[in-house]
Amino acid sequence: MICKIRKWKLSDAANLAAALSNKKVQDNLRDGLPYPYTEQDGIDFISSMFSADKNDTFAFAVTIDDKAIGSIGVFRQSNIHRLTAELGYYIAEEYWGKGIMTEAVKQICEYVFSMSDIIRIYAEPFAYNTASCRVLEKSGFQYEGILRKNAVKNGKVFDMELYSKIRELS
Repeated sequence: MICKIRKWKLSDAANLAAALSNKKVQDNLRDGLPYPYTEQDGIDFISSMFSADKNDTFAFAVTIDDKAIGSIGVFRQSNIHRLTAELGYYIAEEYWGKGIMTEAVKQICEYVFSMSDIIRIYAEPFAYNTASCRVLEKSGFQYEGILRKNAVKNGKVFDMELYSKIRELS
């Protein structure tokens, strides 16, 4: 399957809601997303991406045949970390394990490094999410270490892993 990342469309809201109304998907994400996730929640999110600062927020739909199956974004940090950005992503469960997210991560990194002054992109997956860690490794991210007891999710304390990719400077 060949995936492409593209800007969000309001018509993606239903597919977004379908992907995020899965507890298995949400168990691998940060808190704050409604559950179940409605089409209106998707419209609200997509609308907020339309108005986000284009120099700080790089947010895209992950698509197969132009159908949104997930989300990927890189978010600039601030102050002394202003040339650093955090990566986040997910896809609908039925697309897991097919190499799609690896391709999407490669695409967004190439885009951000070529279209901005960001020099470092990092991600912090839960340590138990070995599939996400593998996506980062296959996308050229380097493992930097473990963030011990770094998150509370579903009432449990978890370690997270730290990965980064550095833009090649000429």
